[in-house]
Amino acid sequence: MRRPPRLVLALAAAPFAAALVAGCTQGGGASGTPATTSGPVTASGAAPTAVAVPGDSWETVDPRAVGLDPAKLEDIAHAAEQGKSNCLLVSRNGRIAGEWYFKGFTPTTPQPVFSITKSLTSTLVGIAQGDGDLRLDDSAATWVPQWKGTPAQAVTVRDLVSNDSGRQWSTTIDYQELIAAPDQTAFAVALRQERPPGEVWAYNNSAIQTLEQVLSGATGQEVSDYARERVFEPLGMADSRMTTDRAGNTLTFMGLQTTCRDVARLGYLMLAHGEWNGQRVVSSDWVTEATGRSSTEMNAAYGYLWWLNREGVLAQPLAASDISAAADPTTRHGQLVPTAPADMYWAIGLGNQILQIDPGSGTVVVRLGSGEARPQPPTFGVADASRVVTEALVAN
Repeated sequence: MRRPPRLVLALAAAPFAAALVAGCTQGGGASGTPATTSGPVTASGAAPTAVAVPGDSWETVDPRAVGLDPAKLEDIAHAAEQGKSNCLLVSRNGRIAGEWYFKGFTPTTPQPVFSITKSLTSTLVGIAQGDGDLRLDDSAATWVPQWKGTPAQAVTVRDLVSNDSGRQWSTTIDYQELIAAPDQTAFAVALRQERPPGEVWAYNNSAIQTLEQVLSGATGQEVSDYARERVFEPLGMADSRMTTDRAGNTLTFMGLQTTCRDVARLGYLMLAHGEWNGQRVVSSDWVTEATGRSSTEMNAAYGYLWWLNREGVLAQPLAASDISAAADPTTRHGQLVPTAPADMYWAIGLGNQILQIDPGSGTVVVRLGSGEARPQPPTFGVADASRVVTEALVAN
C-alpha cells in the first residue's frame, strides 16, 4: 500500500536544446488511405469503436470532410506561426485536415522533441509489460543491481513512470550535471534515494533516465533498437530515432528526433488503444492506465509519463515545457486546460513541443517548434492546441 503523500515538488521538463544529441534519418510521407483498427473500450464498458489510423502514407482531406472548420484552423495555424512553431498538424479519422510548415521545415525534417520522449518511453514500458518482461510493481532493482540492499530497492517501475520515485533531484543535478555526464544512465543510477517512493511528486529527468537500464535489462535489447522494432517500424515512423549519450546509452527522458507526421502516428496508436492495422503494439490496458487516470493523488495532471486534463491538485503544470518552472513547489486545484475535455491528454516537451490526443472527437494535433528553455510570448501551448477541439470542431 502506498504511503500518504507528505510533499509535492514539481520540477521542470527536458534540458536545454543545445544539449540534445543531433542526428536524423530521412524518409517520405505521401497521401494515402487510412486503415481501420479497433478503438478504446469506453469508461462505461461499452464496446470499442473503430478508429481509422494512417496507412503507409497519409491522406490529406478538406477539413470539412472530417467535421472541422477550415477558417478556424487557419486562425489556429496563424497563431502557431506567430508562436515560433516549426510545424502544426491537425488530423482526424486517420487523415490530415490541416498541415503547416514554417522556417524551412518539411514533413520529413526531424527535430528534437525533448520530453515527448518520456511518453514514448512510457509506451516502451507498456510493451515490455505486455511481453511479460517486467511488471509495474517489480522493484527497479531487479535490473539495477546497484540499488539492491539500499533504500532505492523500494522503488518500483510504477514509481519511475509516475514520477513519485523519491530519487535525488536538484536543478543543478537535472539541468547541468546529468547533461554533462558522459554516461547519463550511470550518473542517474548513482544518485541517492532522497525520499521513500510515493511521498514526493517530482518531474525528475534523472529518475526517468534509469528506465534505460530497466528496459534494456528486461528486454535484452538496446532501447533505441527496441523502439525502432516495436514502435517506429510497425507504425511507419520512418523519420524517427532515439539518440544516445556519449557512452551509447539511449536517452529515455529526452532525445527523440522526429517529425510532425511521425509524432501524429504515435498519437493514433494511443487513440486506437494500442492496435495498429490489426497488430497489437501495446496493450489496451496499458493505454488506459497510462492516460485514463492520474497515477498519483499528488498530481491530477499526470499519468504514466503522459500529461492529463483531469481535475484535481496540479503540481506545476508548466514543468514539461518551461525550465523556469523548476523547483517551484506551488500547487493549485483545477485542470491543465479547463475549457478542454477532461479525457484529453498530451505528450509535452521543452518549448511547447505538443502531441495532443482527444479520444472524444478522435483528433490528433501536433505542434513542434523552437526549443525555448523559457518560452516567451508569443508562443503556442496546450491551451492553443486545444482550440482545434473547443473551437474548430463542428461535427462529431
